[in-house]
Amino acid sequence: MRSTCFLSLLHVVVLLALFNVPQVKAEDPYKYFTWTVTYGTLSPLGSPQQVILINGQFPGPQLDLVTNNNVILNLINKLDQPFLLTWNGIKQRKNSWQDGVLGTNCPIPPNSNYTYKFQAKDQIGTYTYFPSTQLHKAAGGFGALNVYHRSVIPVPYPYPDGDFTFLIGDWYKTSHKALKASLDSGKSLAFPDGLLINGQTHSTINGDQGKTYMFRISNVGMSTSINFRIQGHTLKLVEVEGSHVIQNIYDSLDVHVGQSAAVLVTLNQSPKDYYIVASTRFSKRVLTTTALLHYSNSHSPASGPLPNPPSYQYHWSVKQARSFRWNQTANAARPNPQGSYHYGKITPTKTILLENSAPLINGKLRYAVNKVSYINSDTPLKLADYFNIPGIFNVDSIQSLPSNNGPAYVATSVLPTSLHDFIELVFQNNEETMQSWHLDGYDFWVVGYGFGQWTPTKRRFYNLVDAMTRHTAQVYPNSWTTILVSLDNQGMWNLRSAIWERQYLGQQLYLRVWTDQHSLYNEYDIPTNVLLCGKAVGHPL
Repeated sequence: MRSTCFLSLLHVVVLLALFNVPQVKAEDPYKYFTWTVTYGTLSPLGSPQQVILINGQFPGPQLDLVTNNNVILNLINKLDQPFLLTWNGIKQRKNSWQDGVLGTNCPIPPNSNYTYKFQAKDQIGTYTYFPSTQLHKAAGGFGALNVYHRSVIPVPYPYPDGDFTFLIGDWYKTSHKALKASLDSGKSLAFPDGLLINGQTHSTINGDQGKTYMFRISNVGMSTSINFRIQGHTLKLVEVEGSHVIQNIYDSLDVHVGQSAAVLVTLNQSPKDYYIVASTRFSKRVLTTTALLHYSNSHSPASGPLPNPPSYQYHWSVKQARSFRWNQTANAARPNPQGSYHYGKITPTKTILLENSAPLINGKLRYAVNKVSYINSDTPLKLADYFNIPGIFNVDSIQSLPSNNGPAYVATSVLPTSLHDFIELVFQNNEETMQSWHLDGYDFWVVGYGFGQWTPTKRRFYNLVDAMTRHTAQVYPNSWTTILVSLDNQGMWNLRSAIWERQYLGQQLYLRVWTDQHSLYNEYDIPTNVLLCGKAVGHPL
């Protein structure tokens, strides 16, 4: 009897062991990287200048991941200044500890290192990374971050025959230290000197006639919106910052600062070379750069005029932006359709209106949100929150509506919110310049664009059915843009201008998404390798 029971128990144990084997093998894989950040001398616009290299590369290495990959990335800083990278569009689920901005992380000192640990959780799409410290972005240190789908999750288009990345952005010949000194003195930056595609003014993409290729386009510049087009070819939009979209055909695309998009391009023209064109939008002086699309069977160089840009008017760009719609029958990074979450039927818990401005404070140019110009603390807000260090940030400065009374002032501003709030966030731009806003840790539904002043009556123009989600939204001059955000990711999250001069001089704040119930289901514990600085030095982990 005992022998029979023992054999039965052994049989159960063996079955359980076998059952668990696939679970171990199916664990999302880890990818390990070591990146070294150094200075180098290159001539992106024809004259030698100092740039920031990662592993000797400008732009930095392309980070190709698969949905749910775990990334262990050791970053070694060989610059003469503290340095951080932020992962633009990676949601960092439950993990603002790895966000790579000064409100969450101490910068990596010179000749030191920090190991980032994060997961591309439930994401597919086109993203970037770049330096979040000082004006380092103006010297390089940026790169592509592409998240591909798992084999068990289909994408809503035929697999392309190739995949090309286009990192497009404005560029200065002036060093990043001189640009920073100019801003510190209260002067705005001059208009950029040129445009680059993948760090160059001349490059070539090779493809075969009749085949279809994925072109991933990201605006990694400092300040200017960019229009992207290809001579003789159309662009089928398929993905925007992790959202699969209705696959409309465009002759050109406006990509604003900090934004990314992916298009399919079919090489269906006569075999020759064609111009790939990027040019600035809404600028008195138009900067243009080109690359070449080379058919493998071509023996003819590119010729003829460059394809014309769209009309200057903002209405054209707004109309295009409103045409970007969520593909609700497509899955996201999970099997469930994107449209299974009915965002338009949820009543927001609060409305937050944020108005940007460019005041003088103590005689110097600053940028502000609701008349508050953000200043970084020596102690990251995330650490101050964790260690209960008082006096680091102010939760009363940013209000839901801007005040018309009193002058602008500086503060380390934090907007308190609660975990699982569903908020309506309105960006009001009363200036004559384009704005671009980014929220770390989230994507959000862009439900409305409009001219003039936002009022509650504008809600009747919202798209509450198939607005796509993204992480960076543009706001046109003298206009407003509304987003809806489900605050399901606990942490301290940076809400900032993607136009780096404005971010540096105060057009940013942090959302404190909080619950007093401590749970690893909501947020991971503080990393064991966390860097401590400011008033956090000496605190035990």
